[in-house]
Amino acid sequence: MSFWQVIGKNLFGFDLLIFIAAILNGVCYYFTRRYTDELYKTLHLVIFVPSHRQNPEAVARAIRSMDEDKIVALRKRSEGLYSIFVNVTAIFPLLGILGTVVSLLPMVADMSDMQQNFFAALTSTFWGLVFAIIFKLLDGFLSSRIEDNDKNVDLLLERRELLQEEKA
Repeated sequence: MSFWQVIGKNLFGFDLLIFIAAILNGVCYYFTRRYTDELYKTLHLVIFVPSHRQNPEAVARAIRSMDEDKIVALRKRSEGLYSIFVNVTAIFPLLGILGTVVSLLPMVADMSDMQQNFFAALTSTFWGLVFAIIFKLLDGFLSSRIEDNDKNVDLLLERRELLQEEKA
């Protein structure tokens, strides 16, 4: 069997599970990024910009006009999806090793074509590592935005509380 035939054969075996997990994790990443970016855009110019550069009354009006429930819901949604994304990303190497073990087990019974069976077993490890690396790189872009959003939401809630105290 050629290299490409082995890849194709395994693609419809255990490797399919890895690809399905990668697709689901990609969807999770997409929605996490979408909610995170929406929250960032909502908060960035009002909360992040130092207030000494803007009219304090305009900043107070903008903070009061923000829908706190929507912002908290966006944060909760993005953090929940991010948690799923990070956890699924972490299991890709394990899925690869599991696929290798599952593929090597039949070799114990039939040692006739050991080289081909061994090569087939390694494709799961390969795909598990490839997807782990890809999603870990994407996590690097996403984690900093999640942290910024957390700080900005906390700052918004703190400023709203101060404005309510001043008003009372």
